[in-house]
Amino acid sequence: MATICCLTGCARQSQTGRAPASASDINCMARAMYFESNRSSRDGMIAVGSVVMNRVQSDDFPNTVCAVVSQKNQFAPGVISKSFDGQGQTLAEASARAVLAGELHPNIGGARFFHAAWYDANFNNIHYVLTTGGNAFYEKRRPENVTSPNPLPQVEGITGYGV
Repeated sequence: MATICCLTGCARQSQTGRAPASASDINCMARAMYFESNRSSRDGMIAVGSVVMNRVQSDDFPNTVCAVVSQKNQFAPGVISKSFDGQGQTLAEASARAVLAGELHPNIGGARFFHAAWYDANFNNIHYVLTTGGNAFYEKRRPENVTSPNPLPQVEGITGYGV
């Protein structure tokens, strides 16, 4: 049946089974990646995108990419309204398409949060999973389940390098 649909063009889904991303989703995702990560870091952008997708899948957050990225006090002010251009924009748009097609950072797991890598978040429920693109990514856990309470060393190149 799937072969017949593919041959006749009745289904337009990526290899991951997801419907193609809308221009709006690509724009919102690219903006989050561009304004929230080091603009030359594909790993950082893919990690930010992975957090957005983890939030979309969570009952604790809105269920669309643009609603997650636009949620008050969650992402950089102006993420939806500021202009962006140049090589960073090209990388962000390519990275957004990749995440929306199903690519996630392999080290992000279920993380739904991040902060600037330099920031000292002094909370006992933060379990760090990755530091890349200028951000430290983490899961919130019960304090007794935190095994990585400090940001991990910065890594780059796991998902490939920029454009």
